[in-house]
Amino acid sequence: MEFGLLGPLQARIAGRAVPLNGPRQAKMLAALLLDANTTVPMERLVAVMWDARPPATAVRQIQDAVSGLRRNLVARGAPGSLIGTRRGGYEIHLAQDRLDLLEFDHERHLAEQHTTPSETAAALRRALARWRGNALADVPGRALEIDAARLNERRAATHKECLAIELGLGRHREVIDELTALLHTHPFDEQVAEHLMLALYRCRRQGEALRVYERLRRTLADELGVDPAPPLRELHQRILTADPALTATPSAAGPSAAGPSAAGPSVTPPKSPAPAVTGPDMAMPVRQLPLDVPDFVGRADALAEIAGLLDASAPNRAPVAVVVGGPGVGKSCLVTHAARRASAGFPDGQLYLDLAATSDEPRDPAMMLAEALRALSVAGSAIPNSLSERAALYRSLLVDRRMLVVLDDAGHADQVLPLLPGADGCAVLITSRTLLTQLPGARHIDLDVLSPAEARELFTGIIGRRRVEGEPGEADAILDCCGNLPLAIRIASGKLTGRPAWSLRVLRERIEDESRRLAELRIGDLSVRASVELSLRLLPDDAVRALSLLGLLGPHTLPGWVVGPLLDRPDGEEVLDILVDASLVRLVATDALGEPRYRLHDLIRTCAVELAASLSAKEKRDAVVRVLSVWLELIGRGTDLLPAAGLLTAAPGSAPRRALPRAVVDRLMSDPVGWFDAERDNLLGAVKLAADRGLDELAWELAAGASTYYDHRCLYQDWQHGHRLALDAAEAAGNARGASVLLRGLGQLHIYQDEFDRATRSLESSLTLCRKAGDRRGEALTIAMLGTVSRVQGRDDEALERVEHALAIAVGEGDLHLEAQLSCSVAVMKLMQDKLDEAEPWFATALRQARTLGDAHRVAVVLRRFSRLHDRRGDPDEALRCLGQALATFENLADERCAAYTLLEVGRVHAGRHDRAHAAPALERAAALFHRHGDRQDEAACWQLIGDLDALAGAPHLAHRHRGRALRLWQTIGDINETNTPPRPSSP
Repeated sequence: MEFGLLGPLQARIAGRAVPLNGPRQAKMLAALLLDANTTVPMERLVAVMWDARPPATAVRQIQDAVSGLRRNLVARGAPGSLIGTRRGGYEIHLAQDRLDLLEFDHERHLAEQHTTPSETAAALRRALARWRGNALADVPGRALEIDAARLNERRAATHKECLAIELGLGRHREVIDELTALLHTHPFDEQVAEHLMLALYRCRRQGEALRVYERLRRTLADELGVDPAPPLRELHQRILTADPALTATPSAAGPSAAGPSAAGPSVTPPKSPAPAVTGPDMAMPVRQLPLDVPDFVGRADALAEIAGLLDASAPNRAPVAVVVGGPGVGKSCLVTHAARRASAGFPDGQLYLDLAATSDEPRDPAMMLAEALRALSVAGSAIPNSLSERAALYRSLLVDRRMLVVLDDAGHADQVLPLLPGADGCAVLITSRTLLTQLPGARHIDLDVLSPAEARELFTGIIGRRRVEGEPGEADAILDCCGNLPLAIRIASGKLTGRPAWSLRVLRERIEDESRRLAELRIGDLSVRASVELSLRLLPDDAVRALSLLGLLGPHTLPGWVVGPLLDRPDGEEVLDILVDASLVRLVATDALGEPRYRLHDLIRTCAVELAASLSAKEKRDAVVRVLSVWLELIGRGTDLLPAAGLLTAAPGSAPRRALPRAVVDRLMSDPVGWFDAERDNLLGAVKLAADRGLDELAWELAAGASTYYDHRCLYQDWQHGHRLALDAAEAAGNARGASVLLRGLGQLHIYQDEFDRATRSLESSLTLCRKAGDRRGEALTIAMLGTVSRVQGRDDEALERVEHALAIAVGEGDLHLEAQLSCSVAVMKLMQDKLDEAEPWFATALRQARTLGDAHRVAVVLRRFSRLHDRRGDPDEALRCLGQALATFENLADERCAAYTLLEVGRVHAGRHDRAHAAPALERAAALFHRHGDRQDEAACWQLIGDLDALAGAPHLAHRHRGRALRLWQTIGDINETNTPPRPSSP
């Protein structure tokens, strides 16, 4: 298996070429090979695949393209692990000898390690032998063309270095043809001309050497308006005077490996390891870095990553590193600090250029190049007029130097590309609020806010440890208000430093009000609001509007689909990409479904809310309604895919519902429980948003819709909080239907929490509202729940009466699902009254009805409860058969709570046989599930049963341990009656 980039793209497996399926697959393979054994981020792949603006489905198309490429390679014998998936991208795994670029880099590295010129030249020749032509000659695309140009420049630099060493070894006849061809390809390269003139002169071809000089002099004058540099003019003069030192016999084992320096003492020696500069005098290195920040703190990971990228000997070195982050996050401070730490590795100097992309007048790259050329001692008329000529001269001057270029506040790739040196010895550090994915070979470092410890260290370092230690709680509150954003911390610290009489409490009180916070976070020229506004001016109008509306949705992480409904347009994720690229919205994670999650920093969200103030009340309300209506639709879809909702399901109200595209919904609902888990915070956030905006119908439907999920996960606090929020909104609006549903849901929750008086009050209030509104199904559900309360409180006759009443209503309404459920409840009541013969036909009826409806979950519930009848009739085998079927269904539906109840029943049946070997494993599994869901009473019942079996088996120590565990659990819920533990109340 072999791959090649250094020429036409090549893929060979088992000696045969692999045909690639179209240009996209070729682009994908090329992008992965360029960064082999390194994760290639998704944004880089998008930039490679689409030169212009990518489509909204770009990420999906990338995934499909990678899958197609992987299948193509595997079908021809490549291992399945060749292309791996990594967080945020993909990676191709290759040994060094399987990719020509890796072999080229390896031989280059060996060349740097050799101590003799002949060994170095041999290694460079082996590196050049890996080339088959121009890199990626047959793969289209602007991004790859830039990468190909960079590789071709590396090839030329390697070739030039090799020829210089061989010239120094006395191989002047052998190198003339290659130097001639190289100068034809690079007509402005004075060093190549210098080497060729010397080689020709040593071969007694003085006239030809002088003609090389004259052609180059005319080319430089005509094209760039400059004269040859002093070293070349000096060599020309020495050839004219036939300087004997030029023909001195070089030593093959000489100390230098750099070309003309071996010719004699009068030829300008190069700096090691680079050859001599062929441009204006650069004896004085450029030192333009700004002052370091004296109180710089933290950022250890980012500094280490930058140091690794800049280290010439490191395997992961990158010529360009881009530090990307939002406003005020500390990008410039980090890059300045990192550049100063790395400056010793760039002895030829450090250039610093402020591109001012976020200012009113971003700097033009042509002007920046003129500034850079002046710093490199090119002045006046010697500076070319056009951008391309300036860029060419700039690259020529840096070609053999080791310089660090810092480009601060870059706006887009076109502003940066002309300022990139082409030399291997140079490196570039860039700060930007925007991802610059089109830069060749660039590595992006995403900078977030400080960690809490770093934020406190910065704050303490500025205002003093005494003040922080005197009011530690106030210090934490201030940092929380600042969101650990360095700019905000510096402003807050500056205010305190300038006001030594202020306590920290004074500042905290002034900034804790979110509506005043941005106004307070301002001192002198520093302002959080102004910093954010600098980013906003670079955005299109629809992106600014999207940001302002996102601020209305609260502080939670959000899925990407929300922007579409907010803007009422299908391409919302394209606008979201603009905000992410501008570092105003942060991609914070990928959830369990593989969906990206986004968040606004609290201070940016505050700015967004201020922006939204300019929108009309109707525009904001409509946007919020559109988003909430999608949440409601998704909650309904997800609930339909969960195990049966039972008594929690309410008929829908009149709130609007809005559907996302079918493909998106299918993807989100591929794992409904996983989707609910990912959106757990947003479930409550949506209810609060609806309640705060007076959208009572949406509020109660959103809260009630999530009940099945809360029941499934035993999230009782979330359940109660959402219902209380929505109930307040429904009651304030006089929404009787919504209030009745919410009160019924709270009643069920109180039953689960053994709060039967509260449950009765809630359910009776719900029943009154149902009867007033003529909601017969709601009336039946509520009466059935009251029957549950009666049953667990020992009023069996009342319980049966209530359930039969509810069943009669269900039959009259034709609600077959509720009828099946309540038929089973009647059977349970009969069983509890020891009326086994009367219970059996009710169980049979419930089982038949559930099977007719195709309700697998209800079938499993009936079988679980039917098993108790079989066991009491002395048929444990039939009981276990029913329980086995039920358990398989619950496990298939991932209903852990019902599975735990079933395992508890399995344990009880085996315990009745005194079969500890089968009972204990089932009970231990049930206990673990009950423990995970916070069900202490049923967990205690499991350990009590295990302890009883231990005692019967003659293991008193185990019995004492397991019974003690049960006792401790009962004590936490106020029930220490070990011998009379009531079953956990559940819906009939």
